[in-house]
Parts: sequence; C-alpha cells; structure tokens
Amino acid sequence: MPVQLNHTIVHATDKRTSAEFLAGLLGLEVRPQFGPFLPVVADNDATLDFMDAGDSPITPQHYAFLVSEEDFDAIFGRIKDAGLTYYADPGRQRPGEINHNDGGRGVYWADPDGHFLEILTRPYGSGS
Repeated sequence: MPVQLNHTIVHATDKRTSAEFLAGLLGLEVRPQFGPFLPVVADNDATLDFMDAGDSPITPQHYAFLVSEEDFDAIFGRIKDAGLTYYADPGRQRPGEINHNDGGRGVYWADPDGHFLEILTRPYGSGS
C-alpha cells in the first residue's frame, strides 16, 4: 500500500465552530463526532479531526488543499462573501490578492484560531 495521509488533529478553541468554518468554505461536511474528534473529510479521504484544546494554547498550523479551477472559484467566492482577509502569500505581504504560482491560482486565509489555510489549483513545482 502506498503511504497516504489518513488524518491529522486540528486543535481548536471550539471544535464545532472551527470544523463548520472549514467545511462551509470548502463545500465539505462535518461528520458525526468520533470520540473527542469532529471530523471533516476531504475528497481524498484524508480527515481533519477537530479537537477542543481546552486550556492548552493553540499553535497555529498550515493546511493546504489542492482543488480544481471550478472549486477554487466557488471557495474563493465564499471567502470573499464571508468578508475574510486573504493573501497571495504565506508571509501575508500581499493582502487582497491571489497568486498564480506554477500556472495555477492560490490564496491563503486564517481560521478562527489562526490556523493558516490555503487553496491551490496546481501543486507547487508542477511547472509553468
């Protein structure tokens, strides 16, 4: 079997709020709670398992999602409709822009706990 990412745990102040935030923007669903986790499953079956952090501080992480051109348009529309600040770069130096790296499009934004999310239409280093 090839190595594949199966799941990762995403610490959140409020797992329901964070899971619904991500699922709503990406057009995914929040699955029923499993133990302490509230899963959001991507189309490749990798799961982001949201978990309340409790009193522990949250260290923001980065999560990137490869999407089609059509999905990019839909997700980016939801990002703008929500009034979220977005960036063309991970250093947050180009607010209100998208990037065109490798001949595709990409954009970054933060979730309620500061995790930095990204959608891109071409994997980095894939050409153009």
